[in-house]
Amino acid sequence: MADLAKIVEDLSALTVLEAAELSKLLEEKWGVSAAAAVAVAAPAAGGAGGAAAEEQTEFDVILTGDGGNKINVIKEVRAITGLGLGEAKALVEGAPKAVKEGVNKAEAEELKAKLIAAGATVELK
Repeated sequence: MADLAKIVEDLSALTVLEAAELSKLLEEKWGVSAAAAVAVAAPAAGGAGGAAAEEQTEFDVILTGDGGNKINVIKEVRAITGLGLGEAKALVEGAPKAVKEGVNKAEAEELKAKLIAAGATVELK
């Protein structure tokens, strides 16, 4: 169990670029990606409205919570949005709030992955 705690601590210390690189390496190693998991889950949850979800081209990245990692999430929000410390803190504390609006699916998935890596809970709309 101590080894797992060390891994979590090491992962928490990664920069955004390092986390993105780690994500790519894990995708290559195991042949999976976060985007694929979301793409599979969306049609199952969509039901009759699935056709409308497939046509969606713009997404809003909504921060729903900091997952107890407020500092890491604030850092990530600042990196994504370019906001100052006070504005990013207010956004995180005011969740649920939009971090980015009207982005394409690939960018939305990338931002979601970065925020989740920082410990946040996120949804795409």
